[in-house]
Amino acid sequence: MIFAKIDFINLLPFHIFLKKNIQSTQLKSIIQYKKSYPSLINKKFKKRKVHSAFISSIASRNEKNLDFGIVAKKDVLSVLLVPGKDEKDFQSDTSNALAKVLNLEGKVIIGDKALKFYHENPNAHFLDLAQEWNKKYNLPFVFAVLCFSSNKRILQRVTKNFNKHHIKIPRYILNQYSQRSGISNTDILDYLKKIDYELGIKEKRSLKLFLKLTKQKGFR
Repeated sequence: MIFAKIDFINLLPFHIFLKKNIQSTQLKSIIQYKKSYPSLINKKFKKRKVHSAFISSIASRNEKNLDFGIVAKKDVLSVLLVPGKDEKDFQSDTSNALAKVLNLEGKVIIGDKALKFYHENPNAHFLDLAQEWNKKYNLPFVFAVLCFSSNKRILQRVTKNFNKHHIKIPRYILNQYSQRSGISNTDILDYLKKIDYELGIKEKRSLKLFLKLTKQKGFR
């Protein structure tokens, strides 16, 4: 099974969980990993070059998925819009569509570079798109969904015991991510408190609404 990993800080707890748990099972010999950014992973998954992945919400329509994803309850800090001239972020189909659904114009910035921008520009004028969604609909926002084309049972087995609150991130890994992203260890840990992974009733309602609104806007 080829599993594609979004190589952003928001999935760091899940990556730590996988590394720890798969090493002690036969799954290590079954699962192969491919790293990339969301929009490219979407394309690879649609072409079935990978068998499971966290797929951007807008690309998850009609795909099989677990009740698992990348969720922001309110603000997220890593999906921003700087008002002004429209400019998409090539790494994220969902965030670009979210700006359109919210009728907001400007430059979309996502991922680790957005989190760095947030901390380096405290006086800049920008909008947190997850927070804007929450203000308008009083719902969390689902940025990605764990989808699969096969091997459902293996994926369920891998994810069933995941709980972000039980994951301790080793300092050396925090240091690596900090050095790579230019974001301090403390800011990384604070950011991860804003990320959830379970798709409950509200999250599913939010995802359904988002897909409905994007369809109305002409997104397929």
